[in-house]
Amino acid sequence: MNWNEAIEELEARRGKARLGGGQTAIEKQHEKGKLTARERLDILFDEGTFVEINDLVESRIDDFGLDKKRVPGDGVITGYGKINGRTVFASSEDFTVIGGSLGEYHSRKIVHIQDMALKMKCPIVTINDSGGARIEEGIDSLSGYSGIFERNTIASGVIPQIAVILGPCSGGACYSPAICDYIFVVEDVSKMFITGPQVVKTVIGEELTADELGGALTHAEKSGVAHFYYKSEKNCLGGVRELLSYLPDNNQSPLPVKQGKAVNHCNCLTNLVPDNKKKSYDVHDVINAMIDRESFFEVQKHWAKNAVVGFGRIDGNTVGFVCNQANHKGGSLDIDASDKMARFIRFCDCFNIPIVSLVDVPAFLPGSEQEHNGIIRHGAKILFAYAEATVPKITLIMRKAYGGAYIAMNSKHMGADIVYAWPIAEIAVMGASGAINIIGRKQINEAEDPEAKRAELIEKYEEKFLNPYTAARRGFVDEVIRPDETRDKIVAALDVLKTKSVSRPYKKHGNIPL
Repeated sequence: MNWNEAIEELEARRGKARLGGGQTAIEKQHEKGKLTARERLDILFDEGTFVEINDLVESRIDDFGLDKKRVPGDGVITGYGKINGRTVFASSEDFTVIGGSLGEYHSRKIVHIQDMALKMKCPIVTINDSGGARIEEGIDSLSGYSGIFERNTIASGVIPQIAVILGPCSGGACYSPAICDYIFVVEDVSKMFITGPQVVKTVIGEELTADELGGALTHAEKSGVAHFYYKSEKNCLGGVRELLSYLPDNNQSPLPVKQGKAVNHCNCLTNLVPDNKKKSYDVHDVINAMIDRESFFEVQKHWAKNAVVGFGRIDGNTVGFVCNQANHKGGSLDIDASDKMARFIRFCDCFNIPIVSLVDVPAFLPGSEQEHNGIIRHGAKILFAYAEATVPKITLIMRKAYGGAYIAMNSKHMGADIVYAWPIAEIAVMGASGAINIIGRKQINEAEDPEAKRAELIEKYEEKFLNPYTAARRGFVDEVIRPDETRDKIVAALDVLKTKSVSRPYKKHGNIPL
């Protein structure tokens, strides 16, 4: 074979690989309102930077007519390129090739790119659009999933791992995204479930559509499986690019710096946050008063809305925010909020992202439903996560901080480096009314005017306990500050804590109460 013939054959093979399942299959993908695997990578990566590897890999199985369906690439595109100028590895499943099903060599390609990402200490993005295990390849498909899951686990806490669900993702395929740090989904496109609607109908007789069972909104609002929800694939992939702009390449590299317009609207906080503890407000307003303009990137904003977590920038530097949301369930901590906060705290600790906690919490949510579903176990996750974290930890107590919830929200006793409180902060075992019902019961019952006595006792309790000064006298609050000083104080704290170093006893890992 001469040079011309050799190059001609190479280009023919490349062309076949680029065409995936063929033009007809590509058109069907577009008719469903979905992009192709290659179109998605073109949007995700900086223009012209993506380098494909293993593009000529093919399945070795010929059984059940697979020899007629086999094409170079085996239903997944893998490679690396630049996102915002930084190296990122990726895989993108191609639904036009045998429904994107995962076979032996399909999985080998994904495992290889996972290994490369870990060796180079760079983030990895996996785009999922697959009918699941390739039945024709039997146990080899299941073995392939195992290798992917193992590498997800080994890489966890070392490099950022992001899963994007842009089609079906069912059965065992769900667990690779579940082990990743973040999952992105798209309305009417993403489908995630362990067992599909037909199996559910057969086993328990329940009629559900794919969207009701495991659609994008279901996982964004109800299950909490998805972290980011978008209306279109293009916006979703843009969201992945934005998330990566906040994250380091790995757990030993510095955080990226992205200068924006610094904002200090803390002089407005006395108007935004009512001093009447029965009135609600939006904690997003507090966050936005101190971070760089339009830099807050919220995580899981559709789920467990009594907690707000996400990334913001202060003077261009990434900061993780963990907040109670007063306008939803009063900002109380329930099972879902506990899981949401604990997971985010641990991610920040993995990648050396400082944590700012904005506290306005009345309690762990009471009730038999919470108790029976394990609020003790779930609430302990927040305690564990904060105590375990060695990154800079700054707490601002804005209004209420009662009981066990006060302890859980990064109190000084749990290892907070610096604790601030506003003058209207109330730090106590519980609110005045509840406390007096217990400790003043005898005096109230014996009084000639029980209601007047109750009001008198409540007033005395509030004067003595419902303020930040008792905690400040004990050293549990480092400084009581005016709201207009908030940003400046947090900036100063972040600066002094940037060289923080903590030594802990040797252990393989802790045993968080899962």
